Amino acid sequence: MDNIKVLIDEEKLQARVTEIADSIQEEYGEKELILICILKGSIFFTVDLAKKIKGDVKLEFIRVSSYNDGTESSGEIKMKLDLKDSIQGKDVIVVEDIIDTGRTLSYLIEYLKMKKPNSLKLCALLDKPERRVQKVNVDYIGFQIPDKFVVGYGLDMDEKYRNLPYIGYLE
Repeated sequence: MDNIKVLIDEEKLQARVTEIADSIQEEYGEKELILICILKGSIFFTVDLAKKIKGDVKLEFIRVSSYNDGTESSGEIKMKLDLKDSIQGKDVIVVEDIIDTGRTLSYLIEYLKMKKPNSLKLCALLDKPERRVQKVNVDYIGFQIPDKFVVGYGLDMDEKYRNLPYIGYLE
């Protein structure tokens, strides 16, 4: 694999996903939860998280992008796939793979608030705080990482490396 260095190995990744699921479980108990998976990057994280939460978990999918074809955000947010079902009056957790500049999530959170959920929280596997240009309140964070371009566990570079079971970075 093209000089990919492991940043977070599979064991550490899965242990943290379990801890996040336990925190969510503690907070919501047996309440019905809707996890909104932001495609495509957070699919692996969302599925693993959902499997570890006991109780009624429903999945919704949304696709927004601020990346064209490269590795830098264009700053322009595009809605590529909207929710299928209503989230009005529901307890919702948005599941994101990585928070970079914060622009996309800021836009998405405001958009979802207009749909009047009972509660709306944000769960992100990875956080790159030094890249932030827009403030985002994150309720559950997996790992803070340095400013490296990461791949694996759903994260890609031109659709490659999503299927790696760990988080790595290209050197």
